[in-house]
Amino acid sequence: MSEKLSFVQPTPNSPWGTYLQQVDRVVPYLGDLAKWAETLKRPKRALIVDVPIEMDDGRIAHYEGYRVQHNMSRGPGKGGVRFHPDVTLEEVMALSAWMTVKTAAVNLPYGGAKGGIRVDPKKLSLKELEKVTRRYTSEIGIIIGPHTDIPAPDVNTNGQIMAWMMDTYSMNVGGTATGVVTGKPLHLGGSLGRVKATGRGVFVTGREAARRLGLDLRGARIAVQGFGNVGSVAAELFAEAGAKIVAVQDHTGTVVNENGLDLEKLIPISRTVAGCVSFKGGEVVPNEQFWDVACDILIPA
Repeated sequence: MSEKLSFVQPTPNSPWGTYLQQVDRVVPYLGDLAKWAETLKRPKRALIVDVPIEMDDGRIAHYEGYRVQHNMSRGPGKGGVRFHPDVTLEEVMALSAWMTVKTAAVNLPYGGAKGGIRVDPKKLSLKELEKVTRRYTSEIGIIIGPHTDIPAPDVNTNGQIMAWMMDTYSMNVGGTATGVVTGKPLHLGGSLGRVKATGRGVFVTGREAARRLGLDLRGARIAVQGFGNVGSVAAELFAEAGAKIVAVQDHTGTVVNENGLDLEKLIPISRTVAGCVSFKGGEVVPNEQFWDVACDILIPA
């Protein structure tokens, strides 16, 4: 057996700890392949970078950034980049490992990778956000590329962030490299449907699970925890299928309406700084009561 990793201290409920337990659970079913389980328990490469920028007021701020490549045996690393003040190396490691599993499970010729910066983008100006993105891209540029590791949008990142990343990488290598990221704007070579792809995946999974259980989506009650790009899109698609969205929760709080929330009004409001709790078409309740709402399908988005 190999030594445990020295640079993380996972707990049973932490992201990397959860992933390790998942690997252990499947080992008895791997047969001759079980000898590779230890390889899955350690990332191929983990890069920690300093991201210094000059703020609008002249101060120099430093942010911690990560890019983890878990396994690239099947092809270039693939995985998003998230901007969040609470992101950690351990979290990014686990997410990169799950990307390895996901790409393999659907037989895509990619490996697993993930990235992140410990920053609250809501507290940055647009100019500062661009500086953070471009400096981070330059720092991880030594290990990413169209044939090695391809970032994508994730929590608090979008097509604009990908455009800055693509542009920065292209400048650094001396030529346009549109393939270095996915999730780009359409005019830079992005794909139609990309923005809603993850939320659509949640909907399709839920729809198929309901079909196998004999649950009719028409009139089904849906509760959605997390109402960003993924959760709101999934909710929208469930509503189009005839379901009722009876509760949603985002970072601002929880809104409930047993008769169904009006998503046409709720979604635009949820994307403002005020968030879901500023919506007037439902009752704002304590976050703990979200778990008491009667529903047929719970979506932890």
